[in-house]
Order: sequence, then structure tokens, then C-alpha cells
Amino acid sequence: MNKLLVGECIRAGWEIFKKRPVMIIGAFVLAIVISGIASSLLEPAEGAPVTVSTVAMGIASAIIGLFVEIGLVTFSIRAHDSAESVTLKDLWNPQPFLYYLAGQILVGIAVIVGLILLIVPGIIIALTLLFTSYIIIDKHRGPIEAIKESIRITKGHRWELLLLVVTIIGLNILGLLALVVGLLVTIPVSMLALVHAYRKLEREAPTMSSPAASY
Repeated sequence: MNKLLVGECIRAGWEIFKKRPVMIIGAFVLAIVISGIASSLLEPAEGAPVTVSTVAMGIASAIIGLFVEIGLVTFSIRAHDSAESVTLKDLWNPQPFLYYLAGQILVGIAVIVGLILLIVPGIIIALTLLFTSYIIIDKHRGPIEAIKESIRITKGHRWELLLLVVTIIGLNILGLLALVVGLLVTIPVSMLALVHAYRKLEREAPTMSSPAASY
């Protein structure tokens, strides 16, 4: 079993970023702007009374946030696979919404339960299920199947994934310290590095025999 090298993943993310920095930064800025506008317009003010209207606005803001997350993961996967052909249109990918939502809920519950069990199990579960959303979007899998696949491809690589995640956190702290503007580079590079890790682990693991689910 080949090792998942942190340096290789970060370098791959950087090399892909360098191919089309304006497009990649533009996509991430657009996603941030959309998310920010949705939050400012829809999220109720602090201390506002809880009403049907404020609850509905909060749900709408969360839904838009999920669409933005799906778009960023989709864009990152397609940029990694073909930086030359990726466009801003790749940010719009509504088809996996329900599977993505279900996957996020299941992963969130599993991680919370693990954190309750003395924190360490929660970290292990988070690393084990790290690529659930990638598999839902990339392979059109249902949430349960995606969870199983993430468990399978991360097996034997969880310490390396922990090191990768810690390195990415450190990288983005440096981006934040660089007058915040550095995040426009470090966040895209980080997401591309994670896609590279996903692709590497996916290539090493045998192909799943079960058919892909349709949205």
C-alpha cells in the first residue's frame, strides 16, 4: 500500500492552482460572495424573536450554504482533473443536493457521537468519513454507500490524513496572517490538495462492484 504523502498533496494543489489562478480565485470569491449575501439577507438578526418567518429564512440560508458547498467541492474535483477546462459553471451542481444533505447529517451525527466518547473516536470517525461528500458528488453514490466507500478507501491512511488536515489548517492560518488575502490562495490550494488525496486513495482501492445511484 502506497503512502499518502502530505507534501505531494500540497504540491499537487499548488501546481494545479498555478495553471489557472485567476479562474480558481474567481470561483472561490464568487462562492464566498453568494454565501455572504445569503447570510446577510436571510439570517435573522441576533436577538430577533423566533417566528415562522425567521425559521424559514434561516432554513433558506442553510440551503443556499449547502449549494455553495456542493459547488465548491464539484469545482475543486473538476479543477483537479482538468484545470484547463473548468469554468464558473462548475460551481452550479444541484443534482446531488438531497444525497449531500443526508450524507452531511449522517456524518455529523457519527462525529458528534464519537466526540462524546472522549473526543479521539470523533477525530477518527471524521477522518474515516472525510471523503463521503466527494464520493456523493463525484461517483453519484447514495449517502450510505458513500460512507462505506470513504471508510474503505481511508483504511490504513488515517494518520496520514490527520497529518494532511493539520498541515492544511496550518497553511490557512498562515494565509489568514498574510492580511487575510493569503486565504484566496491557501483555501483553494487546500481544497485541491484534499481532492488529490481522494483521487490517490481512490486509485489504490479496488472499484466498488455495486452500481452507482442516480440523483
